[in-house]
Amino acid sequence: MLDATYIALIPLLPLASFVILGLFGRKYFKNFSGIIGTTSLFVSALLSLVTAYQYFFVSGKLDGVYQKIIALKYTWLQFSPNVSIDMGILLDPISVMMLVVVTFVSLMVHIYSLGYMKGEERFPTFYAFLALFTFSMLGLVVSSNIFQIYIFWELVGVSSYLLIGYYYDRPSAVAASKKAFIVTRFADLGFLIGILILSFYAGTLDFNTLIERLTNFESSQLKEIATASFLGISALTWGLVLVFIGGAGKSAMFPLHIWLPDAMEGPTPVSALIHAATMVVAGVYLVARLFPVFALSCPAALEVVAYVGVLSALLAALIACTQTDIKRVLAYSTMSQIGYMMFALGVSGYYGEDGTGYMASMFHLFTHAFFKALLFLGAGAVIHFVHTNEMTEMGGLRKYLPITHITFLIACLAIAGVPPFAGFFSKEEILVAAQHHNQLIYWIALITAGLTAFYMFRLYFSIFWNKEHHPHGEHHGEGPATMMIPLIILGIGAALAGFVPFNKLVTATGSILETEFHLNATTIMAVSVGLAGILIAMRLYKTQNDLPERISSSLKGLYRASYRKFYIDEIYLFVTKKIIFNLIGRPAAWIDRNIVDGFMNLLGSSSQTISEEISVMQSGRVQQYAAYFFAGAMGLALLFIYIWTK
Repeated sequence: MLDATYIALIPLLPLASFVILGLFGRKYFKNFSGIIGTTSLFVSALLSLVTAYQYFFVSGKLDGVYQKIIALKYTWLQFSPNVSIDMGILLDPISVMMLVVVTFVSLMVHIYSLGYMKGEERFPTFYAFLALFTFSMLGLVVSSNIFQIYIFWELVGVSSYLLIGYYYDRPSAVAASKKAFIVTRFADLGFLIGILILSFYAGTLDFNTLIERLTNFESSQLKEIATASFLGISALTWGLVLVFIGGAGKSAMFPLHIWLPDAMEGPTPVSALIHAATMVVAGVYLVARLFPVFALSCPAALEVVAYVGVLSALLAALIACTQTDIKRVLAYSTMSQIGYMMFALGVSGYYGEDGTGYMASMFHLFTHAFFKALLFLGAGAVIHFVHTNEMTEMGGLRKYLPITHITFLIACLAIAGVPPFAGFFSKEEILVAAQHHNQLIYWIALITAGLTAFYMFRLYFSIFWNKEHHPHGEHHGEGPATMMIPLIILGIGAALAGFVPFNKLVTATGSILETEFHLNATTIMAVSVGLAGILIAMRLYKTQNDLPERISSSLKGLYRASYRKFYIDEIYLFVTKKIIFNLIGRPAAWIDRNIVDGFMNLLGSSSQTISEEISVMQSGRVQQYAAYFFAGAMGLALLFIYIWTK
């Protein structure tokens, strides 16, 4: 049976690690902080695996359907008999799957950081921040209450701010952390308004109750929220789209993606954690959590999810083709893959074969965690060896980094969708779902798949082949065992995770989704496009030649636009500085300075003038005070006589 005690320990152990290391790490545990943090995550990961086994194979099913189980519930704030903010643990297929993903990837990052971050002055602080980040994400995925998820949502934002700005002495890291925090705050405002709309009409903050009321076509709550409208759009659509905006901010969807590349200023293990298992997948998880409401009650909002997702996937893939910083290439790769997950949800129905998109999205989230964590940690090993992020300064590293080379190649094959690696199975399901629902989205997704294979193998060949690299003499290997072991484990996961029978474990309805792998035109097309991208990258980048420069010169404006990220950052700066600051900020400052401050200054000067005028009455002369007293008494007497005679 599922025991709430050990399930609660899964998020509480990282929290305890954060408190211990944050308060006492630098003083008492400086040399052991990494061991303490890693041990706590190891126990959490074991408990997550036990929970997954118990849920999926022992007690999670009832009549062939996986149930939503409230393992723990504590009422924190009671607003009315029906509305309260609860702190609870909700177990269902996606939350249990996410427990495994978050703890496993975080454990790999903790182990890897033992070697990568060794010697850092703030080593205990780094592990404290990692623990807080992990606790925040675990609290988010098991939330039973929509406001509870918002609390942990904001904690994830704070944690990312701390980790991205870990190198606080670097102005670029400080600017990147502030950018991530501010951009996601605007998105989170939309999320909060969406929460208020949905909970107001549903009359509850509890996830299960809210979903039940807003998907029951006979319920008064659904009828009320569907008929209430603003600007011709129903309150339900507004609520769901605003919630999605919150998810789009966290998951770096267009046009709220501008924080993601700059977030690479944090340590590379942080990038692996953010991109593989925590912050950027939170938006996908949020849409999946409310998916029944999107699918059954508001297909229009689901269309928004689909088109924003596929546009983000294509845009990020185009930008990744021209970037030269290996971490930024991987950052845009993440944006593109999250776009895949989003539009997979958008093209999914709820029942039967129509639920393929939902299952495929969660499947891709699962497989992506392995190969994206592997890509970032592999990039960290490369950076650790050559001391630069620029792939133009790399080449021929396969001779010096054999383990990193093989595992990085496995991850590239997985993300490119080459069978039988993990990404092939999940991406193939997404393309099948898109083809059945929307041909435009399908063709854009197919083009994006080819671009993905191209830019990933552009990265691979530029690092490990191309020109010869001559390392400095101080290098004696590619890294300690603590860095290599996570690469090997994640490499195995990237190779084999696709064989997990996801259609029997994580589906929209909780029941088995009948899907079979067929060697059909869709599969052949997807693999062919991926292989074409790989072959083009091999021709251009396996050996040093001038063909890439000639092609980029011939493309001119298109290449420049892609390299400059289609000038979206510049557009934001123009709108912010030229429009908001000049047309809103400056007038507001003038009003504050001249009207608000002026009025208060007028009150102050008037009070001072009046006090100076009446101060002459306080002369200290007894005769003068007696005259004032007599005049006042006479005045009161005359007033009394006047009133009496009336």
